[in-house]
Amino acid sequence: MKTYKLTFHILTFFCFLFVISCARFSGEKTPDTETIRLYARASSAYATGRFAETSEITAEILKGQKRFVPALVLRAKAEYFSGNFDSAEDSCKRAIKLRPSSFEAKYFLARVLREKGDLPGAVKLTESLLADNPQDIRALRLASDLAFESGKTDEAAVFLDRAAESSAESALVLLDRARLRWIAGKGPEALEDLSRAKAMLPWDTPLLHSITNLENIITGLM
Repeated sequence: MKTYKLTFHILTFFCFLFVISCARFSGEKTPDTETIRLYARASSAYATGRFAETSEITAEILKGQKRFVPALVLRAKAEYFSGNFDSAEDSCKRAIKLRPSSFEAKYFLARVLREKGDLPGAVKLTESLLADNPQDIRALRLASDLAFESGKTDEAAVFLDRAAESSAESALVLLDRARLRWIAGKGPEALEDLSRAKAMLPWDTPLLHSITNLENIITGLM
């Protein structure tokens, strides 16, 4: 119980930072503490696959904060994974209308359109996402799937090649975190990050040698 409460307090804190940064960036009014608390509950429910509960909590939020985009996007995602594609489409479009720059809302709208059989609409929206975020792995994978479903296997392979190249950036993040964890005395956690980083590399690169060297150092000292 204590662990759960601590985790929830940490989640609430990060939700607070996320919501505040979103509000400042978009010029929207900063939501009150109760709204942020409810949003943290909804995020926790979503993270554990409780999509019906996520929808209920976000609906409660949107009764008082109709223009709260993070709740709209979270609700859209919960509706999508629940198979409620019409509702998910509506939530995505409302979020995009309020915040046209919302990558998450556009990405899930593209996935909804794909599920509803609107491949041209999904392709067009995915192309727009990649125009703004050419290295985003999720968008590249979606573009590859759409190309494959359209019979364009060569194009699908190109998108996957680009996604594989981008995965090296994610490996760098894990390498950096492994160094910090090792400095903090968390050897097993550092080795776990290094193992995941190696698995993400698409080919033999100088980065692989850095990962292996740090892994050998940690293993030797442990």
